Amino acid sequence: VQLQAFGGGLVQAGGSLRLSCAASGLTFSSYTMGWFRQVPGKEREFVACITWIGGTTYADSVKGRFTISRDNAKNAVYLQMSSLKPEDTAVYYCAAVYRRYSSSSTEYDYWGQGTQVTVSS
Repeated sequence: VQLQAFGGGLVQAGGSLRLSCAASGLTFSSYTMGWFRQVPGKEREFVACITWIGGTTYADSVKGRFTISRDNAKNAVYLQMSSLKPEDTAVYYCAAVYRRYSSSSTEYDYWGQGTQVTVSS
């Protein structure tokens, strides 16, 4: 199983970015896909997830600003980030868990390598 996250970069506060995660080696449509983020010295933090049947959940800190979506035909999950704030700066990871809803990083089976998002003030 491989998850590859990309699309990060440097953006000014108030700007937007779209992260993508390409998955291979798994039956993608049977997995809940999650986005997490981490800054140095802190624990990995839940951002959003989308279940295998399309239900979505967001962390309170990103609700109304971020949108998670998936394309099962392309084995991909996306995170559209808008109204970005400096506190959104982190390495963003995509992850997969089989047929379970979870916002806990410990329950996810597979992880991508992360993509850096930096929001300047």
